[in-house]
Amino acid sequence: MSLRADAPAPPGTRIRRFGPAQRWVHRATAALMGVCVLTAAVLYIPQLAVMVGRRELVVRVHECAGLALPVPVLLGLASRAFRSDLRFLNRFGPHDRLWLRAALRRDKRRSSRPAGKFNAGQKVYAAWIAGATLVMLGTGLLMWFTHLAPLEWRTSATFVHDWLALTIGVVLAGHIGMALGDPEARRGLRTGTVSREWAKREHPLWRP
Repeated sequence: MSLRADAPAPPGTRIRRFGPAQRWVHRATAALMGVCVLTAAVLYIPQLAVMVGRRELVVRVHECAGLALPVPVLLGLASRAFRSDLRFLNRFGPHDRLWLRAALRRDKRRSSRPAGKFNAGQKVYAAWIAGATLVMLGTGLLMWFTHLAPLEWRTSATFVHDWLALTIGVVLAGHIGMALGDPEARRGLRTGTVSREWAKREHPLWRP
């Protein structure tokens, strides 16, 4: 029987937050995204390009990682638990508006930031990174397969691809920075469980 996040329980009790499917999808997607970002940096920063060399190989690795980026999520759809988490991420409620309003005001009080299994910031990030990935994939295909579109389209695709890549790098840096500041959240992704105290404090509306 599942324990409720607000139910009495002995100190130190841990509750399940993620199953194997969710953790695998996150790790695989993070690894592929990391390869894309690192290879992009090598391709666009002259100093790194000189240090690494073998530009053609770096280009191929970047292309293959980019094409594979949606694969973990698509495979994860076979998992009922993963699909359930996607529904949570795609559903915004009144408490999410309160969370975002408090974040914009930099109100750090826990009472002003109600959250279910995922807070509003995580939902916005998930939606943004999913959309950005699709745009990067589409523009990348136009750049790779030059016969798919006229020159004007390819030029625009290159512009969007390059600037969106920079934006993704900045957003990912912020995401990693926030994760580094929350060891229990990282533990939840690593082991699948979190402490009941953390769940009650950070996600009081979550009912596992």
